[in-house]
Amino acid sequence: MTGNLYRGQAGLPFSSTLRVYEPLDAFPVEQRPALQAAGARSASRAAVENAELLASLGRITRSGGDPFPTGRTDLVRVTNAPAPEGGTDDDGAAARTGPVLLYCPSQLVLRAGLAANALMEGIHGPLAELLIPEEQRDRHQGRIDLVKARDGSIRVHTRASTWGIPFSWFSLFMESDRKDVVEAAGRILTVRVWAPITDALERARYAVANLALAAPDLDMLDDLAQLTEWLELFHVNSMVELDYGAVADKVYPDESPMDIRLGIECLAEGDMTGAAAAYRRLASRWIPIRQLARAS
Repeated sequence: MTGNLYRGQAGLPFSSTLRVYEPLDAFPVEQRPALQAAGARSASRAAVENAELLASLGRITRSGGDPFPTGRTDLVRVTNAPAPEGGTDDDGAAARTGPVLLYCPSQLVLRAGLAANALMEGIHGPLAELLIPEEQRDRHQGRIDLVKARDGSIRVHTRASTWGIPFSWFSLFMESDRKDVVEAAGRILTVRVWAPITDALERARYAVANLALAAPDLDMLDDLAQLTEWLELFHVNSMVELDYGAVADKVYPDESPMDIRLGIECLAEGDMTGAAAAYRRLASRWIPIRQLARAS
């Protein structure tokens, strides 16, 4: 059953995520044993995705109507990143090379609170008040306060998007970046693309600088500025992951990172025809996906 849930996710919205994985020493000392233990318990990436999906479905059907995670357990995703080659450590010895583990905690308590706040402040606020009563929101705020008191300054490691991937996310990646295409039974389950955070930040800053000059009124400029500020919160040796999710089966092979880069370059050079062509390619690929959110 769980495997089918992960592979199918039938009836659920397409959900894509942007995650930052940090080295263990980027986390407070008191968090590190829990991160290591949670990472060691993860038999596979598919098992983590299964567990998160099953937990979310369980909250929806929980008696009492409280949809928020309790925080008693938190899933942790782990990936390998190559250690910097060459150089020496503080004692002058040769620096250790080879793969190092990077960690991305799910932080469901914090993210659920942020999502609820966004829902309450949006156009569906009155409906949200019916779906998530004030008593439940207050109870969850208590959980958030406990997490903040325990962990101190919080960096939220995951951003999520439903029914499509924000164009600004693609500016962080290039075709040459490491990627993993996950397939089963003739379907693409997801595509994951990774970039070192230093590369992602350099690309984001390039895009912000050029759009600020060539298209200062473009909505994507604000998105990119916020994305850059977010990435600057993390350790310099982090990795950024774009996880397409189930939408990958609809769009992959995907040239969106190249189209974004070409579009920005064309705008910077004053080539409006080239920029319009890049946008048309993006629109033809992603607008049909976004329209599914309103399909009956």
